[in-house]
Amino acid sequence: MSESSSRLEDALSELLERVGGVVVSDPQPDDVPITFDGSTIHVRVPAAEHDLSDGLSRLIQSVETELGAPLSSLPRAQKQHAVRLLEERGAFEMRRSAETVAEAMNLSRFTIYNYLNRMRESS
Repeated sequence: MSESSSRLEDALSELLERVGGVVVSDPQPDDVPITFDGSTIHVRVPAAEHDLSDGLSRLIQSVETELGAPLSSLPRAQKQHAVRLLEERGAFEMRRSAETVAEAMNLSRFTIYNYLNRMRESS
């Protein structure tokens, strides 16, 4: 692997982790070629039907790791902070994400929307 390929892979590592993508050496037709500084790497991402829910699960897991506890066990202020982190990371752009986050936090979907609305109003 060339130095520029290695730098590109390093630069994309967090994104690849969040979307479940991996750099492959045996590219297939559905893999995504990414060219940088004269070198090309190929990225394989999960099938579209799994990508969004898996991505949301990974986002939830990363916030749980960052906050040091399952979302359902956090106190109210920490749950609000977790919703802010998930919003900043694009979690609520995904279909049915409010329901999934509400379930993970052991809250109602209505409460999640209230948290989001308050955050968006204060921004």
